[in-house]
Amino acid sequence: MSRKAALRLTVYLAGLMLLALGLTLNVKPDLGVSPIISSANVFSATLPCPIGDATFVLYSLFVLAEMAIHLVIWRRRKEGSIARRLVMDMLQLPLSLVFTRVMNLFEAAIPTFTGMGGRLVILAAAIICTGLGAAMSLDMRLIPNPGDGFVQSLADLTGRETGLMKNIVDGVSVALALTLGLCLSGTVVGVGVGTILAFLFVGRVIALFNRSFGGRLSGLTEGE
Repeated sequence: MSRKAALRLTVYLAGLMLLALGLTLNVKPDLGVSPIISSANVFSATLPCPIGDATFVLYSLFVLAEMAIHLVIWRRRKEGSIARRLVMDMLQLPLSLVFTRVMNLFEAAIPTFTGMGGRLVILAAAIICTGLGAAMSLDMRLIPNPGDGFVQSLADLTGRETGLMKNIVDGVSVALALTLGLCLSGTVVGVGVGTILAFLFVGRVIALFNRSFGGRLSGLTEGE
């Protein structure tokens, strides 16, 4: 493996670990979960089932949506191999299985925080880790986490900035979680100030990272 390939893989894996940590940390302050998994959290809380398992089901739906979007993009542009693209999309399923197991491990290992000061610090760390992890793994153009891969596919389809599309998808996710919570349990489930702050700032962390480091990291994916 070349030094360039090794560095690319290192950045990618570090990004996925940060992302799993960030998504799990968002639950711990009990101020609301991360927007992208807020719908999965409703099912986790009402069934109940582990958050990692509910997230895996949600991620499977994201993968199916990505495949449909990539087919639309390919039919419009006729660029690259659609078979290779769809295979890469399908590889997100085994990745998401491992990813959500890591989330379950983080969930079991990290305690729930009760003091408001500590809860706010953990929430800030969750937002930063989620944004950095998403940006690092997406920028490597390997196999993305399905939630962020879905965001990237929409950004590619519409020509919008990834950070902005992240904000849009998060907003829709929160609205869906509110609806599901009211329908399934008659109350708001898992959506709180932490969810709203993540909705507002995770996309901005991605955009800031890409503006600051995207140019330097793009050299790792040249020729792809």
